Amino acid sequence: MNNVKQTTGYVYSNAILQYRFNNSHPFNQMRLKLTTELLLELGALKETQIIQPRIATDKEIGLIHTHDYIQAIRHASHGILSESEAKKYGLDGEETIQFRMMHRHSARIVGGALNLADLIMEGKLTNGCHLGGGLHHSLPGRANGFCIYNDVAITAAYLQQNYNQRVLCIDTDAHHGDGTQWSFYTNNHILNYSIHETGKFLFPGSGHYTERGSETGYGYTVNVPLEPYTEDQSFIESFKTTIEPVIATFKPDIILSVHGTDIHYLDPLTHMNCTLDALYQIPYMIKELADKYTEGKVMMFGGGGYNIWEVVPRAWSHVFLALINEPPQDRNLPERWLNKWQSYATCPLPTVWKDELTNYQMIPRKDEISQTNRKHALQVKSWFE
Repeated sequence: MNNVKQTTGYVYSNAILQYRFNNSHPFNQMRLKLTTELLLELGALKETQIIQPRIATDKEIGLIHTHDYIQAIRHASHGILSESEAKKYGLDGEETIQFRMMHRHSARIVGGALNLADLIMEGKLTNGCHLGGGLHHSLPGRANGFCIYNDVAITAAYLQQNYNQRVLCIDTDAHHGDGTQWSFYTNNHILNYSIHETGKFLFPGSGHYTERGSETGYGYTVNVPLEPYTEDQSFIESFKTTIEPVIATFKPDIILSVHGTDIHYLDPLTHMNCTLDALYQIPYMIKELADKYTEGKVMMFGGGGYNIWEVVPRAWSHVFLALINEPPQDRNLPERWLNKWQSYATCPLPTVWKDELTNYQMIPRKDEISQTNRKHALQVKSWFE
């Protein structure tokens, strides 16, 4: 490890793991525990860097979510939400479903983000990550896509209202960050940038590059939709082509970034063909942009990622490593971590940091896919020139 003084926070507590729909649900916060223990075992994360999350207040949650929706979540927490209300508030399907104490467990995720935001604004930290957060699908009045309260949007609104910050949200999750987008669609102090698999074939179906905001917020929503089976080179090219013109034009005070790992080819819920190489590069690129444009102020969130054994721990570890200026890992994973978790894993755990490309298939239409992505990226870039 280097000797540079670190000013990085890491939001975590075992209580965050209680945000859990059921034992068979694909959204499994065990991925957060796996990542945290991997970082501790690696010696990169220190106990002194861990920030305990608090329970966000209704007023804070209400920066984005409606009063009636918050009350509905409280009712669902106690099993007293009617069928008609469950349907109205997006809690009647098989994906975003009711669970005991869901308000408290969801509000804790928000509170962790706000604790980190305050520490950065007070100058006690430069940056930090909240890998248990990143619930970017939740809408102001409706649960959506495994997300109850949108901690990313709430944090952005909190920073704008309490600290007069211009906030740039960068979302690299495979799914479009629709909840965050619609929360700020008419806002010109918070810019939402999302690069994602096109909604033609993937939930939530939004995020076309023509969705650019409205009224005073026109131009403050930026979408870079990518074709299914996009691989590393095209993803990184599209990201590099578009993100710096956006940030140079908008001139944010702080960056909030969402680091879903579901662009990986082994993720069961998407159709992307990226590897850990891309997932390792992304947080370092964003950290570099923060150092250049926001005096290093950046908060990195988790987001999606549903291969919790082979992909998420290694990818998310590099979110934190990027923040503390440690280079990407290239050797073996800690043996004690492997020995502890292999008996719980549903597959053989990878033993090295490098992606072994198990079952990776080259896409015959790679050039066509890359050309389509490049066309859309250049179109987006042209808006900021």
